[in-house]
Amino acid sequence: MIKILAIIMVVGGAIALVAGVMGIFGSLSTGLSPWALAILGGIFFLSGISLLKYRKDTDVIESESKK
Repeated sequence: MIKILAIIMVVGGAIALVAGVMGIFGSLSTGLSPWALAILGGIFFLSGISLLKYRKDTDVIESESKK
């Protein structure tokens, strides 16, 4: 379950980061502030990457506790 959340955060963060950077440089117009999209995209992207890298999935934790 944690891995699924992390992948969603990485993909969503990457999309927001790209949209924010494109909005900052003027090639994409959204209804939101491009700086807010870029900052939130970066935060979600880095959070998702760190979840994928450092957390064990709930299935692994359950199988280790049964041993």
